[in-house]
Amino acid sequence: MTLVAVTGGSGKLGRAVVRDLLDNGYDVVNLDVAPPREQLCPYTRIDFTDYGQAVEAFSAIDSRYAKVDAVVHLAAIPGPGMTGNAATFANNVTVSYNVFAAARAAGIRNVVWASSETVLGLPFDTPPPYLPVDEEYAGRPETAYSLAKHLDEQMAAQFCRWDPELKMIGLRFSNVMEPGDYANFASWQDDPKARMWNLWSYIDCRDGAQAVRRALEYTRPGLEVFIIANADTVMRRETVDLAAEVFPDLPWQRPVAGNETLLSIDKARRVLGFEPVHGWR
Repeated sequence: MTLVAVTGGSGKLGRAVVRDLLDNGYDVVNLDVAPPREQLCPYTRIDFTDYGQAVEAFSAIDSRYAKVDAVVHLAAIPGPGMTGNAATFANNVTVSYNVFAAARAAGIRNVVWASSETVLGLPFDTPPPYLPVDEEYAGRPETAYSLAKHLDEQMAAQFCRWDPELKMIGLRFSNVMEPGDYANFASWQDDPKARMWNLWSYIDCRDGAQAVRRALEYTRPGLEVFIIANADTVMRRETVDLAAEVFPDLPWQRPVAGNETLLSIDKARRVLGFEPVHGWR
């Protein structure tokens, strides 16, 4: 059994990740400042703004575990505007550094963490360079939150340079949805601009958890970054019609059909074997 430490395991995506890993035969420990709604696995309160707590968490916790094999890092202020810009940036960059450095100190070489779709340039007040968007163009952070996520990716690249045996995978999650959130989708259907800020995309938390597991099981060392979204949009209108109304001048990288997402998951499909199986429809 592999013991996976999930930081932020009490959160929206974290809950789904913990459950998915347990269902697939992993041992899991949830490390979070907030206790879980339902305790599916051992929980220890850890504040990752404190490097000493991070080091201890990845080494051993009495009566919990003696060794961590892999880290899934989800702990963060989860979006812009939830607190002040400087506080969001300071918290999220510090927490990521502490997690990355503490994992390295503990000899852990399998790290998967939550990057963000916002690195692509959300809320797309400045249009992206082309459609569908992918991982090939440089990050375009537009908020303090996004800037922190962008710097996490740059930081991970240097950790991998320092240790050629280290594997770090950043997952640029789209807007995470639980099944209970799908009731809200009807309110967006009459206004294509209501959700244009992320190209009408989303990720079901259960498929987000699948992506995490596939990233943990990917074996090649080094840094990789993947967009993780559902295969469809949040809209009933076809994607080409939505884009023609809101982004009429953008070039197309390739054709899209029906309600296909404009946050390309081609790389995640090809490299990780990721394939969404849950959705709002």
